[in-house]
Amino acid sequence: MFQGASSLSLDGKGRLSVPTRHRDVLSASAGSQLTITKHPHGCLMVFPRNEWERFRDRIAALPMQAQWWKRIFLGNAMDVDMDASGRVLVSPELRAAAGIRKDAVLLGMGAYFELWDAQVYADQEAEAMKAEMPDVFKDFSF
Repeated sequence: MFQGASSLSLDGKGRLSVPTRHRDVLSASAGSQLTITKHPHGCLMVFPRNEWERFRDRIAALPMQAQWWKRIFLGNAMDVDMDASGRVLVSPELRAAAGIRKDAVLLGMGAYFELWDAQVYADQEAEAMKAEMPDVFKDFSF
């Protein structure tokens, strides 16, 4: 289970350094192989390959009404390998889709990560914090 936020900077080639705390787990569980695709909220999803394969199979099994979402998730997926320094190349197409220029936030979301442009994430988080909590939290105890 991946959790926590990491502030990162992409280098000039569009590579990000995977935080050290996640590298060993990714190496052991996925052989350093990741898959990156679009997320409907405007960020990118970064999956260890084994988790991607489970997600991909669920998406591929959806009916024709979901064809555009299949295109979004599967058609934009890029397989990448973490290099010996723990860096991953994020394609220009995916960086552009998420508006990621240099500064980014990597969020552990359980089985996968979300990769956000740092400013976009900060803006959207601030808006969410101002809004009322969803009903699903009505009976949730903090």
